[in-house]
Amino acid sequence: MALSTAADLIDAPLLYKGKVRELYDLGEHFLIVVTDRISAFDYVLEPPVPEKGNVLNRLSSFWFDKTKHIIDNHVIHTDVDQLGAVVKDRELLKDRIMVTRKAERIDIECVVRGYITGGGWRQYEKNGEVNGIPLPEGMRKNERFPQPIFTPAAKNDVGHDEDISLERMKELVGVELTGALEQKSLELYEFARAYCEERGIILADCKFEFGLIGGELILIDEIFTPDASRFWAKENYALDVEIDSMDKEPVRSYLAASDWDKNSTPAPLPADVVAETTARYTDILKRLTASS
Repeated sequence: MALSTAADLIDAPLLYKGKVRELYDLGEHFLIVVTDRISAFDYVLEPPVPEKGNVLNRLSSFWFDKTKHIIDNHVIHTDVDQLGAVVKDRELLKDRIMVTRKAERIDIECVVRGYITGGGWRQYEKNGEVNGIPLPEGMRKNERFPQPIFTPAAKNDVGHDEDISLERMKELVGVELTGALEQKSLELYEFARAYCEERGIILADCKFEFGLIGGELILIDEIFTPDASRFWAKENYALDVEIDSMDKEPVRSYLAASDWDKNSTPAPLPADVVAETTARYTDILKRLTASS
């Protein structure tokens, strides 16, 4: 059963409803519920994709545990049974919940790019730079950087996040915090890239969110999921092409090939597109977590 919202299943105030995640107030802590909603081109689509929320939450939990030696995170537990009467359907929500510490969010999306693709490639084509970082002439689409680059964005709760330079980030959050965020982001990326490569997966780029608790920098939100990272199967890697990423690519491809005008709510997704997308998400979960 796919889940569009948990609002009727949680006996706690709903603080925030994002495109996929819902944030509830437990008093001392937050409760994050990951739904099966899926978005593309800034629209939340119908129907929800079965298993998507389970995959995202399980992957985040997996990676938060794997990376806690690099930086602490906001997770307290992911055990639905500890929530008692707060949850009205434990079976439906058992793999979707995360109870977290309350952190003050830092309004910077910390992006690390290991390959020049996507929005980074579009910037490079335009002016030879990515987020103000000059790059060599003649780079090819999907080429691997000699060293990963840190390309932050200023978060906007409405509309798109804004790509910014490192200098602008220093103006927004300070030199010391900028340095710490850049260092931890690059450490996290390098750790996950090596892990993924052992499993035949290329981690092309990813994004992180951080927060502060009592002045301590911690990792929050989600980490190394298909919604926050660009994964490529190693066997599909090539230069100068659009590489089919291991995420909601079937949805994007379907919409791009349709007659949808991108200015109105699209028609419901066909059943085969939904099924293929579910398969993509469950496949990346298996490949990343098997025998680990």
